[in-house]
Amino acid sequence: MKKIAIAAAIAACTVPGMQARAQTAVQIYGIVDAAVEHYTNADAAGHSRTWMPSLGGGMFPSRLGFKGSEYLGGGLKAIFTLENGIQLDTGANGQNRLFGRQAWVGLAGDWGQVTLGRNYNMIYNSMPEFDLSGPSQYGLGSLDPAIPNGRTDNSIAYKGSFKGVTVGATYSLGRDVSNAGGPAGTNCAGENAADAQACREWSAMLRYDGAAWGAVGAYDRKRGGAGAAAGLTASTLSDSRAHGGVYARFGAWKVSGGAVVRDNEGAPAAPRSNLYYLSAAYKLTPALTVDGQLARLDYRNSGNDSKQALLRAMFDFSKRTTVYVAGGRIDNGGSAAVTITAGGSVGAGLAQNALLAGIKHGF
Repeated sequence: MKKIAIAAAIAACTVPGMQARAQTAVQIYGIVDAAVEHYTNADAAGHSRTWMPSLGGGMFPSRLGFKGSEYLGGGLKAIFTLENGIQLDTGANGQNRLFGRQAWVGLAGDWGQVTLGRNYNMIYNSMPEFDLSGPSQYGLGSLDPAIPNGRTDNSIAYKGSFKGVTVGATYSLGRDVSNAGGPAGTNCAGENAADAQACREWSAMLRYDGAAWGAVGAYDRKRGGAGAAAGLTASTLSDSRAHGGVYARFGAWKVSGGAVVRDNEGAPAAPRSNLYYLSAAYKLTPALTVDGQLARLDYRNSGNDSKQALLRAMFDFSKRTTVYVAGGRIDNGGSAAVTITAGGSVGAGLAQNALLAGIKHGF
C-alpha cells in the first residue's frame, strides 16, 4: 500500500495543474532612496533652497512592487506587476494613484510577453543603458519630464528579446486618466464613444544590446482630448517623440549618446525641439563609479533653450545599498524656466547650481 501511495503522489505531481501550482512565484521588491539637496535661483529674486526632493529620491524614484508568475504548461506563463511610487520625504503615494508606476497582467513565453493595463511606453524602455543618468535628479527628466514618466493607462504592450535584439510596441485606448497635472497626470482619459481618437497613444521600439555596444530607435505619439493638459486639447493635436541612441563599453569605461526629437502640436509657439545628450561612466574600483552627462534642449527658431551638466559619484556598500553625491548645473536662455531638480522651481532665464547627497537601498 505504501508503494501505491508513493506512486500516486509522484503521478499527481506530473499533472499539469499540479506543476503550475508548484511553479507559482510572487515577489515583493522595492527601492527606498532619499537625499538632501541645495540649489540656487529657486525664484526670480535669486533665493536658494535646501530640501529633500519630494518627487522620488536623488538617484532612483522610491517604489514598492509586487510581481509574480505562474507556469501554465507548454512554455507559457501568466505574469503580473503592481508597482507603487513613494515620495519618501513624506510617505505619500507617487503618480497620484495607488499603483502609479506599473499595473498590468499578461502572458509570456519564448515569443515574448503581452501585457494589459498601465504599461511603460517604448520611449521609456529605450532609455536604460543609453541615458546613463537614468531617472535621477539632474538627468534628462529635468529637460523633458515625460522621459522618466513614460507610462500609459488602458494599454496593451508587447516586448520580446531574441539573441540581443529587442522589439516592443504599445497601444493605449486612453493614455492618462489622472487630472493632477504635470507628467504624472495629463487628464486625457479617452475611451470616448463620441471621439474614438481622443487620448490614443502608440509607441514602438527596436534595440540591440551586445557585449561591447548597443543601439536603439524608438517612437511615441500621443493624441489630445477635451480638457487635456499641455495644450493637447483636441484629438486632432498630437505630441510625438523619436529617440535614437548608441552606447559602447571598453575596459572600465562606458560611453553613450543620443537625441530625442519632438514635435508637440500642443505648443504652437515652439512645437519642434531636439534634446541631445552625451554620457560617460568610469568604474574606479569595483565599488566606486563616477559618471557624468551633458545635455542640451534646443527649440527650433527660439532662444528659449536650456543646457545641463551632471557629475555624480556612487559608492556601493553592497549589491543593495549605495551612497552617492551629485552636482548639477542648468543654463536657461531667453525666458526658459527649466528647473534642474524634479519638483523644484527656478526664475525665468536664470541659471542654477545644485548639490545633493543621499542613500539608496533596494530589496
